[in-house]
Amino acid sequence: MTSLQNFSVGSNGLIGKIPSHIGYSLPKLQSLIMGSNNLEGNIPASLANMSDLQILDLSDNLLHGSVPSLGSLANLRRLVLGTNFLEAHNWSFLTSLANCTQLTKLSLEGNALNGSLPITVVNLSTRLEDLSLGSNQISGSIPAEISNLVSLTSLRMESNFLSGSIPSTIGRLQRLYILNLSKNKLSGQIPPSAGNITQLGKLYLDDNNLSGNIPGSLGQCKGLLELNLSTNSLDGSIPVNLFASPPLSLGVDFSYNKLTGEIPSEVGRLANLALLNVSNNLLFGAIPEALGSCATLLFLRMERNKLQGQIPQSFGKLLSIQQINLARNSLSGPVPEFFGDLTFLDKLDLSYNNFEGPIPSGGCFRDSSMVVLDGNKMLCARIPMLALPICDGTSKKHIPLLTIVIIITLLLAGLLLLYLVATIWKRREQCVTFPWCNKILNVLCFVANRKRKEVVAHQKKIEVHTCSNHKETLKKISYGDILKATNWFSSVHTISSTCTGSVYVGRFKSDRSLVAIKVFNLNEPGGYDSYFIECEVLRSTRHRNIMRPVTLCSTLDSQNHEFKALIFKFMVNGSLERWLHSKQHNGIPGRVLSFGQRICIASDVASALDYVHNQLTPPLIHCDLKPHNILLDDDMTARLSDFGSAKFLLPGLVIRKSLVDVGGTIGYIAPEYGMGCKISVGGDVYSFGVLLLELLTGKRPTDDLFIDGLTLRMFSESMFPDRVAEVLDPHMAHEEHQGCVEAWMQRYIVPLVALGLSCTVESPKDRPGMKDVCAKLSAMRDAFLELHDD
Repeated sequence: MTSLQNFSVGSNGLIGKIPSHIGYSLPKLQSLIMGSNNLEGNIPASLANMSDLQILDLSDNLLHGSVPSLGSLANLRRLVLGTNFLEAHNWSFLTSLANCTQLTKLSLEGNALNGSLPITVVNLSTRLEDLSLGSNQISGSIPAEISNLVSLTSLRMESNFLSGSIPSTIGRLQRLYILNLSKNKLSGQIPPSAGNITQLGKLYLDDNNLSGNIPGSLGQCKGLLELNLSTNSLDGSIPVNLFASPPLSLGVDFSYNKLTGEIPSEVGRLANLALLNVSNNLLFGAIPEALGSCATLLFLRMERNKLQGQIPQSFGKLLSIQQINLARNSLSGPVPEFFGDLTFLDKLDLSYNNFEGPIPSGGCFRDSSMVVLDGNKMLCARIPMLALPICDGTSKKHIPLLTIVIIITLLLAGLLLLYLVATIWKRREQCVTFPWCNKILNVLCFVANRKRKEVVAHQKKIEVHTCSNHKETLKKISYGDILKATNWFSSVHTISSTCTGSVYVGRFKSDRSLVAIKVFNLNEPGGYDSYFIECEVLRSTRHRNIMRPVTLCSTLDSQNHEFKALIFKFMVNGSLERWLHSKQHNGIPGRVLSFGQRICIASDVASALDYVHNQLTPPLIHCDLKPHNILLDDDMTARLSDFGSAKFLLPGLVIRKSLVDVGGTIGYIAPEYGMGCKISVGGDVYSFGVLLLELLTGKRPTDDLFIDGLTLRMFSESMFPDRVAEVLDPHMAHEEHQGCVEAWMQRYIVPLVALGLSCTVESPKDRPGMKDVCAKLSAMRDAFLELHDD
């Protein structure tokens, strides 16, 4: 097949070696994708003969030996060789890649590359956007000339043996979004020039030997989402400027350093902060009250410092908090009652402080495994719990005599008043003749009624609050429960798998119902982001057509690695993808979607999108709408799922493709995203239009039919409206319109195709909003069901 241009066999179970002659057999190949298999042996040198090759992906295999010289591949754009056993004896292959002037991605992470990083790395293409060299054995220093790679958006060199200082020239990489130099042997100071990378989104410098102050210039990085400087030798105070502009919503980790001074109250500006870890430092002073403004905080760690004073009352506002560790400080005062009201709090460590008095008895305090109070000698419990002494009912402090007299006098006056009220009430009919009595009675009645109304209102308030808390209480699931439910993550239980996580079907011992368990791969880029955005969607949404987890599990696995999973109700009818395109369904009665089911599914999805676009604040963009992410429950109601790529449109936040991967799937991604436009609701509208056309035609947007620039939209438009019947899915059940085909076409099919075409116009401003789309689909669905329910 000498004319073959694309060959993709990734994510299978292939074994053996890559044929040594492959480069001569397929000279016209433009794309060779063989990643995620079990291929072994060397990478054939004959690949250099594929002069048209643009994409080469051999990642996640068992390949070893040296990388051959590929400098003859002048059109090469993506070279992905990560997670193998490749070596670099003289790095000559890297030198040869300087000839690949179109190269935008070079991925070599997770191999056995060793020795010093050659200076020739700086001669790579100035178009290079992604350079990944992490998890190797690379030594030496980072060349100052790395700044020549001006198009870099991602630079990953973590988990190596790099030494020396971080070059100050790093600040010239103005397009950098991810900089990961963690787990090396870097020393010296963090260059202040890093603050010049204003588009920086994630900075990881943890587990090095860095010293000096944290540069306040990092506060200039207005898009900084995550900052990890832990396990270094940084000193000085935490700069106030750091919290001036960056959202830092994914977390701040300064643990295991030598930081001094107080925690700045400006940290309260981080309204969307999820993690704050300043443990194992030399910080002193009080915990800032403003920290309670971080309403989305999930994890707070401040243990092993010199903090003093009481726990701020504002902590009662941290309704999403899951873990708080304030151990081994000099904190004092009572343990606040509000800890017992924090529904999601499952770990509270206040050990080795100076807390005193009775502890709360509700919430997390009911479970001894959730609370640690060791080393607080003046704490007691009102009831036997947590191995604490029972609080002494008789106070050792003497009550002053005057106080006793006042209390007795007030009690006697109260009793006398009650007697007077009762007497007047019994003789209220006599109040006509005694005006003063009548006035007293009116006053008493007014006060009584007012108090009664206040009590009723307070009770209603309590009932609503209790009900809300009850609804938010999630069932606790352990890592061991998930292991057993999935038979130790057996492949038999696997429903689907992506780079950011896998979904398993299982059943917990305590429940007969099947569940879908989504386990996040935290070792992969985007794994953490997917988990946090899914949690935020769980916290923010309530809609019948949106999949919401029934619970979650955030813990450590058997090897003390972080483990995060979401548990959903199992959707017995699977995904829309399976119903539209599975060979097991097509042509089998009862296993194909009728027109009525398709219009209901489209209406359900439109309702969900209308909700997240127009009824949430801020609006939520799904970013990956496709049949695979639409699940069908037992009555075929559609549920929108997989919000791992979703984005909240926060005020003033502009996310461009050059900054962060928009997400999405080829064929469904709006064309403006490819031109660097910002994420908008219009992108979801476009994806929905493609989905609607796919529902009607039964063809994927990547169908083999669509070649030479032809798209699903163009295909549908070319037949619209006169020949639209020719594009309909031949497997669609036709019983609904037998006997009146023409009327059925004009009443339903033509308007639906027109709606799909209007959603997929090239310009986002010319597309309708989901509110209008939802209204039109609901009207058509209701009219259809009313006609065919009889």
